[in-house]
Amino acid sequence: MVDESGKQSLADLRTFQDWYLRYYIQSVPGVAEVAPIGGFVRQYQVNIDPNKMLVYRIPIMKVVEAIRKGNNDVGGRLIEFSGAEYMVRGRGYVKSVKDIEEIVVALDEKAGTPILIKNIANVVLGPEMRRGVADLDGKGDVVGGIVVMRQGESALRVIDRVKDKLKEIEPSLPHGVKIVTTYDRSELILKSLETINEVLVEDFVIVAIMIIFFLLHIPSSLMPIIILPVAALIAFIPMLGLRFTVNIMSIMGIILATGDMVDVGVVLVENVHTKLNELKEGKIKGDRPKIMIAAMQEVGPPIFSSLMVTVVGFIPIFSLVGQEGRLFRPMAATQMFTIFLAAILSITLVPALVMIFLRKTKPRSLEDHFATRFLSRMHKKILGWTFVHRKLTVILLLSALGLTVPVFLRLGSEFMPPLYEGSILYMPTTLPGISVTETQKILQVQDKILKSFPEVERVFGKAGRVESSTDPAPFSMMETTVILKSSNEWRKVPMFGKFLPFIKRSI
Repeated sequence: MVDESGKQSLADLRTFQDWYLRYYIQSVPGVAEVAPIGGFVRQYQVNIDPNKMLVYRIPIMKVVEAIRKGNNDVGGRLIEFSGAEYMVRGRGYVKSVKDIEEIVVALDEKAGTPILIKNIANVVLGPEMRRGVADLDGKGDVVGGIVVMRQGESALRVIDRVKDKLKEIEPSLPHGVKIVTTYDRSELILKSLETINEVLVEDFVIVAIMIIFFLLHIPSSLMPIIILPVAALIAFIPMLGLRFTVNIMSIMGIILATGDMVDVGVVLVENVHTKLNELKEGKIKGDRPKIMIAAMQEVGPPIFSSLMVTVVGFIPIFSLVGQEGRLFRPMAATQMFTIFLAAILSITLVPALVMIFLRKTKPRSLEDHFATRFLSRMHKKILGWTFVHRKLTVILLLSALGLTVPVFLRLGSEFMPPLYEGSILYMPTTLPGISVTETQKILQVQDKILKSFPEVERVFGKAGRVESSTDPAPFSMMETTVILKSSNEWRKVPMFGKFLPFIKRSI
């Protein structure tokens, strides 16, 4: 939260967040908690005078117990009066310093008067000791909150609900106070899905062009092309039943299954054309529809069984747990469902389309296409050479395999490659034991330097821990989220790969 008017203190903003804003957002379905950070938590501080306690002979635990009992609501009973009943209860929650000062601790037996908190202590309103600070764009302390999503929820849906709730409560914010979003996962998710959807469409278009180019027969090309969107779209039905979300990896599974889906239609169509050419040349005899059916029955079972073997090969991936399971299971699921549906379509939809589109068309021969003729001749030459030089072929292949060993040993390994997400999580550390004041100074200077880069849109820095059991970070650990502008607004000199070292040198 940012106060543009300057009328609200950090304590006021933190109080508003802890007692109002946090509960609004936590009521959103899918939100686990709102972890606050920054600002000052107001606290009634009772500074006890040990000399007065010694005079009155009051132990410290008796003072603690008196304050605890004095800050409480109590229920009463019903009173019947004038034909009506009234509920009685005691309102005892502390609302001011004076309320604590008037709490009775004990009774002075000599004087017969009550001993109050103000008789043995000084009560003031002050801030709680801070274990975390936040900074925005290097301008100083701010009050922030991190919305934590429940496990298994859809990030996009939860984020949309939170945004709607923030719009709903925006008119009730104090004058001059506004909520600034420092990191929004939905932007990365939507941008990634948009990119991968474009790749999926481009993949389908390129595959369709290649099919048309090699078959040079529009009716024959339509059958493998139709399988692509049909199998891909139907694959989302079982994903919905298993509660998988549409993400980069799930769509990537469809892209990787494209080759298997296309093979189904191409092999069936090619075999039908081959049999029809044999019928035309008189090599076989019979009724044209029956020959077409026999051609599909000849290659249909092998295609179906080979695809099912591929499907079974993905089952072990579902045994992965942790980050590996979350990453690869959606991809394996969509790829498995898509290939399985392609196998089903190979014995249902494709034969029906073949009988519709190729029933009266002229059969196409492999020799009718210049690219097919060229590839066929090259295949025969290479195959003939390998038959003549069998030993030399094996030696060459084994030598090539041996050359890959030193290359493989020099390759590094990592769980995920570096990704450009449009943001940077910068996490420097200091020496242990640093104070909150010094940490806040370092954090502000660091954020100010980061914000000075023209490629940077917003900087939100955090040092220490948020008010959550899931964050044990000390003050020596800083977490700064750097939101970058669109790449077309960048200077020509730094690229993303060079931008990170450039930032480190500057800081």
